[in-house]
Amino acid sequence: MSVFASLVEQLADLLRPLFGLSAAAAAIIAFTALVRLLVHPLSRAAARGQKARAALQPRIAELRRKHGKNPEKLQKAVMELHAEEKVSPLSGCLPSLLQLPAFFLLYHLFSSGSIGGEPNALLTHQLLDAPLGGRWADALADGGAFGGAGVVYLGLFAVVAVVAFFSYRLSRRMTEASAATAGTPGAGADPQVPGAAAMGGVMKVMPFMSFFTLVTVAVVPLAAALYVVTSTTWSVIERSVLYR
Repeated sequence: MSVFASLVEQLADLLRPLFGLSAAAAAIIAFTALVRLLVHPLSRAAARGQKARAALQPRIAELRRKHGKNPEKLQKAVMELHAEEKVSPLSGCLPSLLQLPAFFLLYHLFSSGSIGGEPNALLTHQLLDAPLGGRWADALADGGAFGGAGVVYLGLFAVVAVVAFFSYRLSRRMTEASAATAGTPGAGADPQVPGAAAMGGVMKVMPFMSFFTLVTVAVVPLAAALYVVTSTTWSVIERSVLYR
């Protein structure tokens, strides 16, 4: 914690000539971008896996016609097909899971009054008029929704709403394209595909995930909210490029 706090402070010092009192907020956005760059190779692999799974759908449909009366033989054949093509149904979950430690690190860093026995100096930093350790409830209590801190949160909510709209459209388009490739528009996940039930559940929830970000932004420290908003925005842009 103390090492990471020192890194954030040093990065904020570097950015202070450009961003002034909001340098620490800029440092958090830069940190988020670094995390996403590190995870990007996995995101590219997940995109390739998604396209590979889509390409396998006609062959899986053929196996279903061939072994439809023997579920055990069908499942084994589908698993062998995925193993042969080196396609993992759950590979798309890895990029999201690997980002969680960074989020929780920021959450705890800006929720702690002291670090290493010393007062947490990061709590003195702000984004415009909003303290990075504050929450939406604090902003409402100090000036209301249209006060200095409240306006910062309204700006974040607006960004999340726009990103959520584009994320929803992108996810629906991906789901419809996958169903069309399989030749069964609107069909659910194929129970014979290993991990398909879990992946199908993720695909159903995915269009609404960005809307849940609004709740997260409202209840976590502003520093963690900045991470979430930046990462969510990055995800939508990244997916729109990788899944063209």
